Amino acid sequence: MRRRSIVGLTSAIVGSSLILAGCGTAGASAGAAKSPVGNVALVSLPVQVSPNWFFPVEASTAFSVYNSQMNSLMYVPLLHISKSDGINYHRSLASNVSSNSNGTVYTITLNKKWHWSNGKPVTSRDVVWTAKLLMATSSNSSSLPWGYGGAGIGGLPTRWQSVKADGPYKVIVTLNKPSNPQWFMHNGLAQIIPAPKSVWDIHKNMNNELKFIKSEANNPGSKYYSVVDGAFKFDAAQSKTNNQYWAFVPNPAYDGHKASIKRLVYLYESSNSSEFGALKGNKVNVGYLPFSLYNSRAQLAGDRFSTTYPFGFNYLVTNFSSKAPGNFGKIIRFGYVRKALEMGIDQKGMIDAFYHGHGVTEFSPIPSKPRTQFYDAGLKNPAPYNPAAAKKILLQHGWKMNHGVMTKGTLKLAFTLDYVSGVSAVANQVQLIKQDWAKEGVQVHLESQPFNTLIASTDQANASKWQMAWWGGGWTYSPDYYPTGGGLFATGSAANYGGYQSNTMNRLVQSTYQPGSPSQIRSRLNAYVSYASSQLPVLWMPWTPTFNETASYIHGVNSTYNPITDTQYPNYWTIHQ
Repeated sequence: MRRRSIVGLTSAIVGSSLILAGCGTAGASAGAAKSPVGNVALVSLPVQVSPNWFFPVEASTAFSVYNSQMNSLMYVPLLHISKSDGINYHRSLASNVSSNSNGTVYTITLNKKWHWSNGKPVTSRDVVWTAKLLMATSSNSSSLPWGYGGAGIGGLPTRWQSVKADGPYKVIVTLNKPSNPQWFMHNGLAQIIPAPKSVWDIHKNMNNELKFIKSEANNPGSKYYSVVDGAFKFDAAQSKTNNQYWAFVPNPAYDGHKASIKRLVYLYESSNSSEFGALKGNKVNVGYLPFSLYNSRAQLAGDRFSTTYPFGFNYLVTNFSSKAPGNFGKIIRFGYVRKALEMGIDQKGMIDAFYHGHGVTEFSPIPSKPRTQFYDAGLKNPAPYNPAAAKKILLQHGWKMNHGVMTKGTLKLAFTLDYVSGVSAVANQVQLIKQDWAKEGVQVHLESQPFNTLIASTDQANASKWQMAWWGGGWTYSPDYYPTGGGLFATGSAANYGGYQSNTMNRLVQSTYQPGSPSQIRSRLNAYVSYASSQLPVLWMPWTPTFNETASYIHGVNSTYNPITDTQYPNYWTIHQ
């Protein structure tokens, strides 16, 4: 699974006067039907989140929904995943993909309509070059300057044998073992979002090339980003990238559905209160209603309220490493300990108290909302909320209460939970978890960190520095749109931040990659989901929606949103004056 995000916990941003200048008449009332900023979309980012990686091959330390949203504006994917989790070739660089009988060879035909903004066609050279970047950065080589966040998903890099051009508009991808074509197309080929080789490929040495890309990844005003094939181009003249705002303008050479809005601006948010003021004052027209201010939504008379559920799930990540402080890795490897902790998470209470009844209780990696073909309605919760029963489980396994903390020999159920700062709903939830775990004899110290800091530090490269973490929202299924979990729970996979290991899990995940009949493929996926649900490689949290607030004069925001990729498509938005 791909993108760490603050799903459902986002807030809109205060608009800057520098952005509003020259865009129209400011100061319109909250109920006005006419945009006070002209034909400009002002979009909020979550609290204390700023995009920091614009190149379409993202580093693991920058692998998030928000960075992906930025580069999706500028680059067209090889395969566009639709809202129904299919492949939309009309919006893909590829016009067709075919495979041989055992799923080892894939022939990709490119649509000749696509061009870079400098007029040059998008060709197989661009696809092959980008694919080789993916393969190199997912190789886990210590000599590489950065690792690709999608490594391990879609068989990268071990299953990929070769990627070769066959003329300017055809690419041949060969795998070294039989594979489920739907899995590989969704989770392998769909990861390829080509960048222009003629612009970026300036080093013959791959290591030096990756260093160069890394140096430019958070510099969208660089000349290297001036050549794109997506619907938008970065507007350096109208951007202030020191954590304030990032502006885009339509790409006039885009070969897809051209944007009608004049400018697209993403804004940084520091607090819920400032966000609400921006919504109320029409300084943001595509934003989010903070859960803490839900009862004040009537003040936003000129906005439309709605909820959306991305395709993903929410969880606390636990550090299984032997390097984790306080022997935490040893403690959390006991399955009954994970079950006891899960039984102390009051999901329904959180939904009712902090999300005003919006949300669903989850206990597996495939959500009930949005409902997809992959959901198993027959799966039962293996660890429902019950702190008293959880305490009994610990006592039955030899733990004893010592001054309010469960102990067993030298082990103590006392640890630190690092969580994202700046979002009151998150702070409220971790406080509730702390109280409920205390009933079981589990002592938790809470520490908050900004989102970007948290996701960059809570992984196995920093295993000695953390015990448990929650970045506030959840995980969305991209680029593993076929939700097998290999990128998250397989041993050594790039997004297995907690270092979870299980031979059974590896076998079940691997089985979902194999070709077979439709019933065989579905049965394998269900077996993996059932095992993940009961094994608790992570601690499940409630899946909650985003509370959206959109100005009445801007249209298409929700209807064109893709819950499978968790992506907005502003080139389909319209503003009615």
